[in-house]
Amino acid sequence: MSDTATEAEILRLTAARGPGGSICPTEVARALVPGDAWHGKLSAVRRAAIRLAQAGRIEILRKGKPVDPHGEIRGVIRLRVHPTEASPGDSP
Repeated sequence: MSDTATEAEILRLTAARGPGGSICPTEVARALVPGDAWHGKLSAVRRAAIRLAQAGRIEILRKGKPVDPHGEIRGVIRLRVHPTEASPGDSP
């Protein structure tokens, strides 16, 4: 599975959840890899999420608050569409 496909799936799932919601990286991994093999995809999902956050496409949340994608990101995270990427008709 390519980095591009991983990034596309992150963007698809965060957009589907909307600006008020967030997703877990495991949702992305499970969507991309069938069965129990998704565990091996988590590191790639985190790396793709960091790239997208650095580009301003999504936000990475830790304990419900955005974190700096250029710093160290540890522990449980969630992903959401960046407010500037949300459609104008979307509600917060």
